[in-house]
Amino acid sequence: MVKKRLERFISHRLDQVPIASVYVKSRGWYFVIAWAHRLCGILMVLFASVHIYTLSFLSTPALYDAKIKFFGLAPFAFLSWMLAIPVIFHALNGGRLILYEMFGSRNDNSMTRWVFSLSIAFVFLQGLLMMLWSRSVSMLFFWLVAATINSSLACIVISKSWKATGSIFWKFHRITGSFLLIMVPAHLMLMHLQPGISQEAAMVIARIQNPFIKWIDLGMLFAMLYHGGYGLISITGDYIESKVLQNGLAALIFLTMAAFGWIGTRLAIMI
Repeated sequence: MVKKRLERFISHRLDQVPIASVYVKSRGWYFVIAWAHRLCGILMVLFASVHIYTLSFLSTPALYDAKIKFFGLAPFAFLSWMLAIPVIFHALNGGRLILYEMFGSRNDNSMTRWVFSLSIAFVFLQGLLMMLWSRSVSMLFFWLVAATINSSLACIVISKSWKATGSIFWKFHRITGSFLLIMVPAHLMLMHLQPGISQEAAMVIARIQNPFIKWIDLGMLFAMLYHGGYGLISITGDYIESKVLQNGLAALIFLTMAAFGWIGTRLAIMI
C-alpha cells in the first residue's frame, strides 16, 4: 500500500514536468526515459572531458591546486553533488537495458522502479558523504573490491554479448557499459570518501603513481571514451539523415575522443 502511494505521488509529480509530460502523454514514459538516458550520457561525456582537461594541469601542481580551489566554491560543490544524478541514472538504466537485451529480463515496470529508487538513494548518500567529508579509506582495497566485482560482471556480459547478434562495435559498447556500471559511481563516491584525494595535486599524483590504480584509471578512461563516443555517434545516426553529415560528425567525435585519450594516457605515463 505504501509503495503504491509513493509511486502515485512520484508519477503525479513527474506528470507535471513541463516538457516531459507532453511526451509522456503522446509516447509514454519509456520514450522519456530513453531520452533521459541519452542526455545523461552526453552530460557524462562533457564531464569526463572537463575532468581530463583539469587533470592535465597536474604537470604544474600549483596551477592545479588553484583551479581545484576555484571549483571547490559552493556553487561548484552543489554542481558536483548534482552530477551524481545523471551518473547513477545512466549507469543503472544502462544495466536495465543490458538485462533486457542479453538476459531476457522483461519486467520493465519493476526494473524501472529499482532504477529510480536506487538512483535517489545514491544521490542522498553522495550528499551525506560530501557533508561529512571526514572519512579515510584505503584506495587500494577500495579499488580491489570494486574491480573484482566489476570484472565478474564484465565477464558475464562478455559471454552473453558474444553470442548475441549485432556488430562488434555494439558489443564493445555494451561491454564497456558493464565495466563502467560499477567503476564510475565508485570513482564518484571515492572522491567524497577521503578528504583531499581529488583536491590536492600531491595526493592525486600519489594516487596515479600507484601501478594498480594507474591501470584502473586507464581502463576507465578508454572505456568511457569508447562508450561515450559510440553513444554520440549512435545519436547522430538516429536523428541526422544526411550520410555526409553523419560521417563528418562521426569523424569529429572519433578525433575528439582520441585526443582526450592521448591526453589522459600521456598524463598517466608521465606521472
